[in-house]
Amino acid sequence: MADGPTITTIAERAGVSIASVSRVLNGLPTRQETVRKVMAAAEELGYVRNAVARSLKSRRTHQVAFAMADVGNPAYLAMLREIQPVLKAAGYRLVLHSTDAVVADEVDVLHSLGERYVDGLIMVPLRVTEAHLRTLSAARAPVVIIGSVPDGTPVDNVRADSRTGVRLALDHLHALGRRRIALVNGPLDTVPGAARGAAYREALAGLGLPYDESLVQIGDFYRKDGARAVAELLARVPDLDALMCANDLIALGALDVLRAAGKRVPDDVAVVGMDDTDLAAASWPALTSVSLGSAERGRAAAELLLDRFQHGDREPRLITVPPRLVVRASTAGEGRTHREGGES
Repeated sequence: MADGPTITTIAERAGVSIASVSRVLNGLPTRQETVRKVMAAAEELGYVRNAVARSLKSRRTHQVAFAMADVGNPAYLAMLREIQPVLKAAGYRLVLHSTDAVVADEVDVLHSLGERYVDGLIMVPLRVTEAHLRTLSAARAPVVIIGSVPDGTPVDNVRADSRTGVRLALDHLHALGRRRIALVNGPLDTVPGAARGAAYREALAGLGLPYDESLVQIGDFYRKDGARAVAELLARVPDLDALMCANDLIALGALDVLRAAGKRVPDDVAVVGMDDTDLAAASWPALTSVSLGSAERGRAAAELLLDRFQHGDREPRLITVPPRLVVRASTAGEGRTHREGGES
């Protein structure tokens, strides 16, 4: 075998398909029995001299997975733009996984770490269930969670500070003279929905404003759902003068509905979003939004994972990224943009 072993000869020796050998050699998810056969055949044929095979033999893939609910969400894209260059500089490829916020899918991703198709995982779960926590405790590779998990969960964790962020937004609206401030939220069984709902009530109390359940509308974290929720809210409470939206996509849906209803923004209704995505500055009018540091959280998660690769026995670390309020035309009128900070 003068030219050395090939994928074809390995497939013949292992008794598997060429495609299966390719998946194993590229570190893609594959049944453990197939991995065992391919590894054994590769060693017998001397293919372990190849750098990829040596990597497989040591169970290192130089790949990291990033699992999020929706790959099209601009907040996750902001994280991705920071995660990828940090990992690339350290010699890692990034594998993307969009879970659609399905708990079973996220738990399956955690279980699949035992197949060692990646060396580590960065995950942004919208819901954190008992199944998540059990699987995280038994994870076969390092995991960093972006979002809140219960104290004592044995993973590195990067959090936003929704409580302070919502307070910054409501303080701003109150200072502008707004008193009928509605909340358009995502599902309350999600981590961000629960946090922002509780923060809204707390911020109202701090301002001396009563909590009015009729001013709260629950939808989902998408533009169409936000539009539908705001339409229902306006039909019920036509005299509201401000909208606190749980993310920018909801806020963009709100702008669509307010425009169609003949409501002027910000004259009749001021609108605030959350996440301060690229869409906020590009909307019309430009959207005031609470930055929860998506880019900073992504970068911190990547750095925590790389540090975990080097120091696998250290205690889990928690990083909280402080929010900023970015004021634009949807609350302050045309031509005004500034930032207000808050503590974490």
